[in-house]
Amino acid sequence: MKKWLVAAAVTAALGATAVQAKDWKDVRIAVDVPYEPFEYKAPDGTLTGFEVDLGNAVCENAKLNCSWVVQAWDGIIPGLQARKYDVIFSSMSITPERAEQVAFSQPYYNTPSGYFAPKGSDLNPADADSMKGKRIGVQRGTIQDTHATDTFGKIADIKRYTTGDDLVLDLQGGRLDIVLIDFPVGEASILGGKDGDTFEAVGETIQLGNGVGAAFRKRDKELVEIFNTSLAEVKANGKYDEIMNKYFKYNIKM
Repeated sequence: MKKWLVAAAVTAALGATAVQAKDWKDVRIAVDVPYEPFEYKAPDGTLTGFEVDLGNAVCENAKLNCSWVVQAWDGIIPGLQARKYDVIFSSMSITPERAEQVAFSQPYYNTPSGYFAPKGSDLNPADADSMKGKRIGVQRGTIQDTHATDTFGKIADIKRYTTGDDLVLDLQGGRLDIVLIDFPVGEASILGGKDGDTFEAVGETIQLGNGVGAAFRKRDKELVEIFNTSLAEVKANGKYDEIMNKYFKYNIKM
């Protein structure tokens, strides 16, 4: 049925997105919350953030009826494989290891990672000696986890957290010496938090991975194409830039 729809779309010269969307009318999208400014809950409990707004725009453009599912990061790929939802749209960096398990859309943003620590800590990630014996916080299963473990795992104590929120709370509470996190998340939740004037970004930012993409079950090739087509259209019609400028002061578009 799906192959017939694709062929019909080409034959009839109709937009691929509109025709295929009839085959994928209802789509469930998973996010790990909180991960401000990408996804978080507003005071009234509604989901918001850059990726939520972008995902909604992609769905509206593709004429999909999309609903959002909150899922902890460490179970997010297993949940996809178990059909709890159809798409992961939650700052998932594209890596060769993950590409063995899921199919990725084209990357839709790329931001650097950064280290954050209390002001005056004299910590410098470029100086391994300054990191010896330190408690380094990362979110479990992320590219930051992999990088920190590979770089400092033998000389420092890598503390892994299920959520970015818990990571930030332990830094603010003095239970961590330094954290490695997506730079915009650090800006929003650490430097922009209630104790923001006591923390700072330390060292150079690091570009990890090959950008962020939506993740799908490998067999759902038609849904990947729907998202790729709609993402490209949302970028071309200016909607992507409108959403990006709402949350960032710099360009993260790929």
